Amino acid sequence: METYHVKSAPITPNVMLFVFCFTASISASCLTFFIPNMTLQTTIFTTIIIGVSAVIVIRYICDSKYLFTLTFMHCQYHSRYGGWSTTWNNISQLGKAEINHQGWQQPVPWIGIKLNDYDDFINSISPRLAARIIIEQRILLVMAIKNSDVANNTIEDVLFDDEPYQTPNGHVFKGLRAMLAHRMKYNREFLGFDFFISEDALDRPINDFIGLLRRYKAAAIRQ
Repeated sequence: METYHVKSAPITPNVMLFVFCFTASISASCLTFFIPNMTLQTTIFTTIIIGVSAVIVIRYICDSKYLFTLTFMHCQYHSRYGGWSTTWNNISQLGKAEINHQGWQQPVPWIGIKLNDYDDFINSISPRLAARIIIEQRILLVMAIKNSDVANNTIEDVLFDDEPYQTPNGHVFKGLRAMLAHRMKYNREFLGFDFFISEDALDRPINDFIGLLRRYKAAAIRQ
């Protein structure tokens, strides 16, 4: 299959209008309060300039960027914190994450990914992104543990497990990478997946994105 780049959703006109109106109204209030002698025409002109500048800044910050690169060999994630990469052959399972709640499987807006081994994935991930994953995805593990038969007083031990981690291949991770490896192990135990992709990072409905990933994975297996 051809290389495919998944972009973040562009900022909408409604959001730009909201930013402009909000910034302009706050600016007008501040100018009127702190500079009461400013003429009405000058105040209007200044608030328009400030509002337009805010929209330009927001558009620059939120401009569509590549989030994922899908090739016939691998899936790669990009962010301002760094990225991760894994081959399709290393992905053993992917699907919508679920949490057991009172005997019912409750879907959550995250895609779960389970790997065959951790070595290449953890070696490829940037430390900043590893820390981000540990922080942002901990809510899923907390919810899963609270709805399990495990005592809740073990949550802190699970979340902050940073002991050296040795993979089945004999590779030893330490520090932040060890903490990520332990987190992935606990995620697999309680949630069935190693790590997750938030629906907020997708450019389409979560089920459609899962279908896209599965098509690339299936194509890689056939080759």
